[in-house]
Amino acid sequence: MSSQFGKVGVLYGGRSAEREVSIMSGTGVSEALRSQGVDAHLFDTGKRTIAELAAEKFDRVFIALHGRYGEDGTIQGALELLGIPYTGSGPMASSLAMDKVMTKRVWLEAGLPTPRYVALTGEGELDSAIAKIGLPAIMKAPHEGSTLGIVKAEKIEDVLPAYRESAKFDDVVLAEQFITGRELTIAILGARETTRALPIIEIVAPEGKYDYQNKYFTDDTRYLCPAPVSDEIAEQVAAIAVRAYRALDCEGWGRADVILDACGNPWLLEMNTSPGMTGHSLVPMAAKAIGMSYADLCMHILADARCKVGHLQSK
Repeated sequence: MSSQFGKVGVLYGGRSAEREVSIMSGTGVSEALRSQGVDAHLFDTGKRTIAELAAEKFDRVFIALHGRYGEDGTIQGALELLGIPYTGSGPMASSLAMDKVMTKRVWLEAGLPTPRYVALTGEGELDSAIAKIGLPAIMKAPHEGSTLGIVKAEKIEDVLPAYRESAKFDDVVLAEQFITGRELTIAILGARETTRALPIIEIVAPEGKYDYQNKYFTDDTRYLCPAPVSDEIAEQVAAIAVRAYRALDCEGWGRADVILDACGNPWLLEMNTSPGMTGHSLVPMAAKAIGMSYADLCMHILADARCKVGHLQSK
């Protein structure tokens, strides 16, 4: 039994565009924790209030929320005020990582490799943006995940439609240099001196299109774990992923997405601070490669739950 954790809330659902994925993640986490004797209870933040969350008197919570209001520092800040230990990164790291523009600014300041970009607030900025980053380019909604609001512009006539599609999801659109290469993802566990990267996964999607459908609802995408790269490149990619994680002050767990170009150079795309935990998710896949079951992974993450703001004694 795992009674030392007390009453555990699994926060899932939420109000973001990723609600459907979060429901799958939270359900899986809850079942896994219960299988290990944890007194786990699902709590849908999209349907219940913060007052109800406080009234539940959870001893700690596992955040299985994705996207806005769950991965962007808002629920983390509320949990800090309530004094409830929680999994994953704190409010600041969560907020930075959820904003792809701010993430890039932090990484560039830290000297980390990430594609060229322009943050767009209107259609009138498109010409100057493309002059800076070139074509093909990627248009992204900076505050969404799960590949929502991501559109590739191959030719100049694609740019405006791509921008308008991304703008449906966000007030700001991130126009980013497109790097041709292999798509890698690196799961990371721990914080500060305990940070470690799990085996790298290479994602091979149909026609190179790793979109929402291919990510969660088909079996056509192939995942190679560990990725078939040299030991030297694997070490380099893992080291950069850990540096990227630490630069944002992440902790608990996360997942860095990277493109490996034809010359073997890694380019950081984004950091996920509350990655998916569905049957198609990548962190459980990487954990399995080192002999850590899904339930063991959930328990490991839960054991690290804590408040982060003003709790120096727990560091």
